Amino acid sequence: MASITEILELERLEKDIFRGIATETMLQRTFGGQVAGQALVSAVRTVDPAFSVHSLHGYFLRPGNPKMPIVYLVDRIRDGRSFVTRRVSAVQDGRAIFTMAASFHVGDDGIEHQDQMPDAPHPDNVPPATEAEDPVTAWLAREWSAWDLRVVPRIEVVPLPGAAARQQVWFRSREPLPDDPTLHICTLAYMSDMTLLGSASVPHPDTLLQSASLDHALWFLRPFRADEWLLYDQLSPSAGLGRALTQGRIFDQAGNVVAAVVQEGLTRHLRTD
Repeated sequence: MASITEILELERLEKDIFRGIATETMLQRTFGGQVAGQALVSAVRTVDPAFSVHSLHGYFLRPGNPKMPIVYLVDRIRDGRSFVTRRVSAVQDGRAIFTMAASFHVGDDGIEHQDQMPDAPHPDNVPPATEAEDPVTAWLAREWSAWDLRVVPRIEVVPLPGAAARQQVWFRSREPLPDDPTLHICTLAYMSDMTLLGSASVPHPDTLLQSASLDHALWFLRPFRADEWLLYDQLSPSAGLGRALTQGRIFDQAGNVVAAVVQEGLTRHLRTD
């Protein structure tokens, strides 16, 4: 599989048009995190470096063909003194497969607070995904071998009173990444789609589902490195009508909440006809 730096190194075709590579995969459709990460890179390439991305909101419109490159069309919606907004359309074979809005901010002084980091086993005490007996986790380890993924065993996840479903995952890049903060942000956009929808399956371990990401929202809250351990604390507060809502908070090992994620996904019963 291509490295994350290769995946996020887009070719500039025109001023606001970019192309991302196709990568080797076992998936039948393009991984949603790859589309989101590449789309964010294309938006970043059109923004003054004084502005840092603080949020993105995307919709997965059609399955992507993993054997084809993706073209990204960037629309410069607004360039203000404090905020910049971009809209990106990801296109394959003349049709949009993903659309995203991204907002950038220069950073200001203001109030500060954050939730306390939840209890979770230290990553050194969680078996690597490569050693997992669970077939889904073992498959994750094969598909994303460049990442050290550690899914906390369900028996060790502290339940929250009244919460319907909870899952915790430690992750980091196996290889050191360059110091460019923007690369780490776009890398997290790539990784944030991984495992989150699986939190909706926690109360339904033996149910066969057709699942896919439908929309994805991500907020970048504090600086971090994607080659150092990050805890993805995930909840699924509701599932019904063939869709599930999932939420995630991402913490570094020092306890700082560095990002927040909300995603709705398709979770309908697998059709046998």
